[in-house]
Amino acid sequence: MTGDIEGIGSAVTAGLAARAVESRHGEGKARGHAPPRCLNCGTSLAGSHCHYCGQRADVHRSFGAIGHDLVHAIFHFEGKIWNTLPLLAWRPGDLTRRYIHGERARFISPLALFLFAVFLTYAVLAMVGSGGGVGEVIAKEAAAQTQSNALKVSFEEEVDRVDARLALKDLPPAEREELERERETLLKSAHYLGVERRMTREEREKGPPVLDDPAEQVMTSVDFVTRTKVDTGIPAIDEAAAKAIANPGLLLYKIQANAYKFAWALIPLSLPFMWLLFPFSRRFHTYDHFVFVTYSISFMLLLFVVVRLLNLTIFGELAIFFAMLYVPFHMYRQLRGAYRSSRFASLVRATLLLYFSLFAVIGFMLLLLAVGISG
Repeated sequence: MTGDIEGIGSAVTAGLAARAVESRHGEGKARGHAPPRCLNCGTSLAGSHCHYCGQRADVHRSFGAIGHDLVHAIFHFEGKIWNTLPLLAWRPGDLTRRYIHGERARFISPLALFLFAVFLTYAVLAMVGSGGGVGEVIAKEAAAQTQSNALKVSFEEEVDRVDARLALKDLPPAEREELERERETLLKSAHYLGVERRMTREEREKGPPVLDDPAEQVMTSVDFVTRTKVDTGIPAIDEAAAKAIANPGLLLYKIQANAYKFAWALIPLSLPFMWLLFPFSRRFHTYDHFVFVTYSISFMLLLFVVVRLLNLTIFGELAIFFAMLYVPFHMYRQLRGAYRSSRFASLVRATLLLYFSLFAVIGFMLLLLAVGISG
């Protein structure tokens, strides 16, 4: 089941990439190879590009053309990047409105920019890591808990084996004494290695303690979850949860691996919240919200990449501070420019959009968690 879901995520991501990179034109077969006809569709040429499919009249078969094709396939930006990124960073509302109203050739399409931002984020994190913080604490605790759970299972199996022998009525006294010493040694070793026992019902109902330190709170909560037996009454869910609890390190790896495959899900998760900002409005359509959301998420991902790279320098803390201030301001600018709202209406909607963004991210994380534990 997990393989099917992950395959769907990969297929959708690849399909979106192909949709964003490949042109929709030029599907006809070549009807001739002699100039001045297009080598792609056979249409008579009247300039440097075919007016029907958009292909260049000058087609190279040189080694240098490989590099051009590679850059074009990855970015599909060419000169558009210098028209798009400055507006996306400082005047996102103008970029969104102009693209919606038909200025398509000057700018990178929102979907192409989104896919580029996703792949760039994944590549940067793969090279330099997540940069510590709570994420690193969770990763370390998950790895430690996985090792602890493996030791616990091993000790429990040994104790069960000894208990099975001790349950025999005709066991010789000498062997019984030896087995009791072995059992006591196993329990002492488990305690020395920090292998925790399963919690009682009272401890589970009480829940994990609330701590002031976020890092300690994460570690305590992870430990609480891994010592809790899940019993929902649904065998499939209980089995999946048991696997996740037994190996939280693997679960975290699956979540990280699936994040870029299902990054596209952020867009449909965000669209309903955009509709809530303009309920029953006939001025704006789903496509308008789609362009807004896609450009907005693309900017946030690119900003995250810039901040992560600056964290490798002495300007890391300053970059984080600036980003935290600029994100709500960017939302306000994009809302005001794209939808032509008043200052007050844009401020209110930007405030709501901040909360809605948290809900969308939480929904996305729950989706990744569901995919992770389904295996």
